[in-house]
Amino acid sequence: MARLTIGNLSRETGVKATTIRWYEAEGWLPPPARTEGGHRSYGDTHLRRLGFIRHARELGFSMEDIRSLLALADRPGADCSAAHAIAMAHIAEVDARMKRLEALRSELQRMASQCVGGHVEECRIIETLADFGHGHCTVPIHGEPASRLG
Repeated sequence: MARLTIGNLSRETGVKATTIRWYEAEGWLPPPARTEGGHRSYGDTHLRRLGFIRHARELGFSMEDIRSLLALADRPGADCSAAHAIAMAHIAEVDARMKRLEALRSELQRMASQCVGGHVEECRIIETLADFGHGHCTVPIHGEPASRLG
């Protein structure tokens, strides 16, 4: 592959140039070669590594997890149990998030089902939202059920 400028690498991967520089500064990307004029010059290694990082970010891995996964990727002969543990912990986080989203959806559906139209002064959605301490909200707010906040 031909060498890429930071702009071309950015276009090729969909990662902003400023983010690429940050990844370099953090050690997530190896330092690129430099042209005679001092410009960065990237190759296949950078392209693959950025693809790895971008895919991990799209899957929602934390920055700390991505850092750990990159370190593991740099040791191809190492045991992959640490990568498995990171993935399993992330699955647990996703499951917990999905549970919270289901509760949110349920609460929104309950609110919406009580709205029969008419005027805002009689709207159950507006009324329910205004009554923060109503005690029957099933959605945790900042980690606490609304009934405990009232």
